Amino acid sequence: MAEVSLIILAAGMGSRMNSDLPKVLHRLAGAPLLHHAMQTGRALDPTCTVIVTGHGAEAVEKCALAYDPDVLTVRQEQQLGTGHAVAQALPLSGKGGDTVILYGDTPFIRAETLEAMRAARSRHSVVVLGFHHDDEGRYGRLVAEGENLSRIVEYKDASDEERAITLCNSGVICADSAVLPELVAAIDTNNASGEYYLTDIVAVARAKGLSAGLVVCDEAETLGINTRAELAAAESAFQANARAEAMETGVTLTAPETVFFSLDTFIGRDALIGPNVVFGPRVTIESGAEILAFCHLEGCHISRGATVGPFARLRPGTELAEDVHVGNFVEVKNSILDEGVKVGHLTYLGDAEVGEKTNIGAGTITCNYDGVNKHRTKIGPRSFIGSSTMLVAPVTIGRDAMTGSGSVITEDVPAEALAIGRARQVNKAGLAVRLMDLFLSKKKKG
Repeated sequence: MAEVSLIILAAGMGSRMNSDLPKVLHRLAGAPLLHHAMQTGRALDPTCTVIVTGHGAEAVEKCALAYDPDVLTVRQEQQLGTGHAVAQALPLSGKGGDTVILYGDTPFIRAETLEAMRAARSRHSVVVLGFHHDDEGRYGRLVAEGENLSRIVEYKDASDEERAITLCNSGVICADSAVLPELVAAIDTNNASGEYYLTDIVAVARAKGLSAGLVVCDEAETLGINTRAELAAAESAFQANARAEAMETGVTLTAPETVFFSLDTFIGRDALIGPNVVFGPRVTIESGAEILAFCHLEGCHISRGATVGPFARLRPGTELAEDVHVGNFVEVKNSILDEGVKVGHLTYLGDAEVGEKTNIGAGTITCNYDGVNKHRTKIGPRSFIGSSTMLVAPVTIGRDAMTGSGSVITEDVPAEALAIGRARQVNKAGLAVRLMDLFLSKKKKG
């Protein structure tokens, strides 16, 4: 198939969101709306991607480059319509093959739908994505006979007869890259809004003797986000789809309606996910792992046979090898736990490397931050860290070493050594009773 260029329109302010944040930066499933559109477009393997920015351009550009450092960005300084926005992108986009135009606030277009549009493009110079809507909705109407599209009429400019048409315009377009600049250049502002409508390229193409075609998709794919309520509805739709897809691919969700996924969550077959689990961005769960109730995971990788939770938090940079156990009220950040490590409960491991089959006792803390810099703790394989041990980084615990419960470890511990770093216990005979009598006496006098 011919090469493809991708243009994503992301210049709008989104005033109905009632927000200082550009609309395309509002999050859906843990990711900005813009990233959803970029992920869909990436499936086409485009030779170039151009993001058109406008309101909050600097923040939108930063967001786009964070997802794909190879994208190109261009600013639409004046908001003169979608046709004008595309005109800004055309000098940067490819000149051959197809150009696909997406919207940064329309997150649910499927890659399969775009491929269908590209297939139709082999028969037409311009292909528009449509959907059926039975209510009066203020969508542009598609005037068509079968696959052949005659024109698009914006709702503001439509007659009563045209508004009765149920076939509506999604705005997504696939066009011949060679003729698209000529079509866009011919658009004028002779309409109710006084804007350059991208949809006018259909009429322009037909006037030039070129063919325009139509591909129809489910209305749910075309959902655009304009309000907070629509964002919430989109979140609900995304989560329902993600849960169904996870179970279809062999993941057990014991209470599906309580599990929340991110855009890029990956869970392998035969993994088990308990109730009230939240997946932040960049989480990979391998086959056979188990995540128990009330866990929050972000930026981590969990290997086969590992168990996490309940009530655990895994933060970015966490790597759990096979058969690791992270129990209740444990937090792990930027740490590597090798095979068979056990961290049962009430522990914080930050910026740490823990060797295989090590046991971390309850209440252990890696004291990794000195107020300015983070420091690493290294614990060798088969070590035993006693309960309530404070490991003051940077510090290294050798293989097969132990720490006594309640110790504050500030120096490296050699392999096979036992480290005890606590004050010596002193017992004062009878002092407890004498002190209690004294306290009670003072209380009565007071």
